[in-house]
Amino acid sequence: MEPVLRSAPGIDRDIYPMPAFVKFEAADLAATTRWYEAAGFVVLAAMPGPGGATALVHLRRQRFQDILLVSARGVPTGGGRITMAAGGDDLRQRAADLAVAGGGTAQGPAPTPWRSDDLTLTDPDGNVVVLTEPRRADIDADPQWSAMVRDSVGREVN
Repeated sequence: MEPVLRSAPGIDRDIYPMPAFVKFEAADLAATTRWYEAAGFVVLAAMPGPGGATALVHLRRQRFQDILLVSARGVPTGGGRITMAAGGDDLRQRAADLAVAGGGTAQGPAPTPWRSDDLTLTDPDGNVVVLTEPRRADIDADPQWSAMVRDSVGREVN
């Protein structure tokens, strides 16, 4: 059964200088790319390497959520890890989509002590992407926490 590809909300396909990104190695670039598409990423660009085969795939979920996949030279090292805001993505549905896609794993979503739910994705090469979504009801139910967050928004960090 083919997975239903659901893009994450608000994918921005603009090309801009990326202030930060991660680069993960993939043993099978095409298979790992398909897995990330099931995780809500879109392919912005694919670049050929020597000989014409795809050597780099630029993926994005939302603005500033970029991953560059590169062909592994030998066995991928895995072990890369990044956390990204889920941005309203339905984490339970995303986990179900990835279960159908196969190749990697999805654990959760699981609650954290800091009032978020985290879905931990491990790609076919052992790299980890954590999608995190705040639990608004829990945050709003704690007036002290809500006030601190509200008061800190927009402050400059020295």
